[in-house]
Amino acid sequence: MDLALQQRLVVVAGGSSGIGLACAKAFAAEGARVAIISRSQGRLQQARLECEAAGLTLHCFASDLAQADQAQSTIEAIIAQHGAINVLVNTAGAAARHPVNQLTPAHYLEALNAKFCPYINTQHAVLAHFLGQAHPTLRAVVNIVGIGGKVAMPEHITGGAANAALILASLGLAQAYGREGIRINVINPGFTLTPRTQATLARMAQRSGQSLEQVMAQQQALIPIGRFARAEEVADLALFLASDKASYLSGAVIDMDGGAYPGV
Repeated sequence: MDLALQQRLVVVAGGSSGIGLACAKAFAAEGARVAIISRSQGRLQQARLECEAAGLTLHCFASDLAQADQAQSTIEAIIAQHGAINVLVNTAGAAARHPVNQLTPAHYLEALNAKFCPYINTQHAVLAHFLGQAHPTLRAVVNIVGIGGKVAMPEHITGGAANAALILASLGLAQAYGREGIRINVINPGFTLTPRTQATLARMAQRSGQSLEQVMAQQQALIPIGRFARAEEVADLALFLASDKASYLSGAVIDMDGGAYPGV
């Protein structure tokens, strides 16, 4: 299927690892021009080399997107160097998990700063750019949030709350800007095979006294499809949502959890 993404400029916030890097690779393989943003220069360099080895090109920008001024200046730098942005894929940021009996009010603020703010700051800058384009073309946002924004989990209360806020903000913005030709959609992955998930599973194993393999088997047994998602599968959905093939799809929240939480 030709998604007509050739030469489109795609910004992937949090594109140096995990789902973000999978998205960056997928868009680049479709012929898009891809700029990725990460706080870590080291991860950016590693991502660049990994893509170059596969014959793909990434443009890398280091920034702490939790800081509104940095998000704004980074988006401006991307536009100055590469032209008008067509697609924003938001994956930057993750909230730490804490045992519920150790939670404090400060943890909720930390979660907002870690997950909610990077998405909102980057999206705000890109939306302003979209609205200022003299000749609108493809303009789409894909916010990759997480199933924890819809399913309450005791070990993920603060991060889940930040995710829920992101989902609501995404839907409101999709409704507000739809008449401007801007589409905003949400993907909620469940357990996906990424370094972040591996770290979460390792903590679960440590707390339970079980091996990592036992915990992985238990968690996968809870998923009707019987396995965790691959980052590339999430990227495939992001490609479709960003493209004109999904031109009538906006304000959608797609749960990608292998059927673990039907109907939520």
